[in-house]
Amino acid sequence: MDKKELYLIAKEVLKNAYTPFSGFKVGAAILAKDGRIFKGVNVENSSFGGTICAERNACLNAITEGCKDFEMIAIATSEGFGWPCGMCRQFLYEFAPDVPVITGPDENHLQEKTIKELLPEGFRLEETFDYNKF
Repeated sequence: MDKKELYLIAKEVLKNAYTPFSGFKVGAAILAKDGRIFKGVNVENSSFGGTICAERNACLNAITEGCKDFEMIAIATSEGFGWPCGMCRQFLYEFAPDVPVITGPDENHLQEKTIKELLPEGFRLEETFDYNKF
């Protein structure tokens, strides 16, 4: 699967986003290393803290199905580019700091950056915690 195909899957699913407050729809599609594709959309909530982004939603769907090895993630929005927010960058960094993120205003104008590029010096407990102390 190439970048454009994955982006088009993200673009197709964004219609299912639930955005009664912002109107900003986001669709995400994660390609797993085993070839499976996991999708997610942003879901807003009256209790704003309960809102979940499309990227985390897709990642949670993958983890629920036992998958934590990702090839790339594509993000489509109802308006322009859709780079992940800070929380999603950190969330994805936990599982795949080198995963490419694909986004653009349409399938003919895609850009790509890795999570590490988007979140330099990201935090992973396993890299800072000394398990030998216990």
